Formats: sequence, structure tokens, C-alpha cells
Amino acid sequence: MSNIAAAFAHGKAFIAFLTAGDPSIEASERFIDALIEGGADLIEIGIPFSDPIAEGVVIQAANVRSLTHGTRLDHAFELAAKVHAKTETPLVFLTYLNPVFHYGYEAFTARCAQVGVSGLIIPDLPFEEQGELKGIAAAHGVDIITLIAPTSEQRIAAIATEATGFIYLVSSLGVTGVRSEITTDLGAIVRAIKAHTDTPVAVGFGVHSPEQAAQIGAVADGVIVGSKIVSLIAEHGEDSAERLRDYARQMKEALRSR
Repeated sequence: MSNIAAAFAHGKAFIAFLTAGDPSIEASERFIDALIEGGADLIEIGIPFSDPIAEGVVIQAANVRSLTHGTRLDHAFELAAKVHAKTETPLVFLTYLNPVFHYGYEAFTARCAQVGVSGLIIPDLPFEEQGELKGIAAAHGVDIITLIAPTSEQRIAAIATEATGFIYLVSSLGVTGVRSEITTDLGAIVRAIKAHTDTPVAVGFGVHSPEQAAQIGAVADGVIVGSKIVSLIAEHGEDSAERLRDYARQMKEALRSR
């Protein structure tokens, strides 16, 4: 069983995202600890980037705060290493292709393996262009997590067949951000994906409430929450840990009901 598969081995997975270095690397480590204590099955660490094109205003602002505080790529690697040293909870990075390309595919994925990062989510790397990175990453045991959007209908078979780690199903068109209602027929898309793969499917973009988690957990293998967590950090700053722990606990309990 891969590290990422372990996140889905005991029921529906709660995947929690935060931006490394918002408001500080030290705080990010405490926040990750709290999310895991609350029940998070996998942690998605966002590497701050100047042009995060998949993100809405909440996570954009977190990227700006982190970069303004001086967070750099090496800090994200160091954060992952510290977390990995004290937990078996899988870790993945969300990043954009430019930092990976600039660092070097071989060096970047080797460093990921060294610090315990099991997968990469790269929103601006199209499925058709993954080949330049995927083999190198796989040699280091690092999965490239594929995204499927509501507009991917004609490509689901090809994408799902090649997927590793888990599939990130984008709930709605647009960028990340809390949504009061998700109207996409997620069940139909999940069924289409499952016709071609046993790779777990987790739904993100807009998910924020326990009620949504329970609804999505009825059709998918997990949920991904980012903007809600980042907004709690924006509101409470260095004192966010207890709130994040409680929030993770609520979301995990909702998923256990499915």
C-alpha cells in the first residue's frame, strides 16, 4: 500500500490544505499537528507562489502573506520533514510547475521523497504534459495527483486509467473558494471515473461544511478543504490551532457517518 492509499484505508478521507508559512512556518507546523489530531487523513501543503492561478482570493491572500513573511521553497521542504518525522499521515505538496521546473524535476522529486512528501498536485500541469515529470517522480515514489474537472467528460477514461495516488475531482468550475452550494452531479462523475480505475476520488473546491462533507462522502472517497481552513487562519492567526483541531474533528465525524 502506498503512503497516499493509507489515507483512504479506514473510511472516507478528510484532506486538509494550508499554505506553508501563513502566518509563519512554525505556526504551519502547529496547525498541521492540530489538523492531524482532529482527524485529518492527509495533509496538503501549499507552496507559496506569486501567481497561484487556480486559487480564489482567500488562498491568494495566504500566498501573499507567506511570501511577504519571507517563506521560500526550502522552508516548505523543511516543514514537511518536521511533520513527517512525527506522523505517518501522508503529505502532499500543492505547487505550480515553475518552481518544480526551476528546481529541477529530478532534484525536486528526490527532495520530496527525502522529506516524506508522497505526492504533488500541480494545477497548471495538463494531463497530456505529465509525461515529462511523472516517470521521474515515480522513480522516487512520488505520485502526480491528477485533477478532473466537470468539463473533463471526454477525457475521464484516459485520465482515470493513468491516475496514481488519488484523483482530485474539482467540484465546480472556477477557482478555489467556499461555496454555499455545489450543484455539479458529482455522483455521475465519480461513477464515470470508477468505471476505469480503483484509484480513490476526493472532491475539492468549495467544500467547507460538515453537511457538504457528509453529502459528498456518500458518493466519493474523501473531501478536500482549503479555503475554509485558510480563512480560519487568516482570522485567528497564530492562535488558530485549537479551532483547526475542532474543525477537523467536525469534518471527520461527518465523513464517518457515510
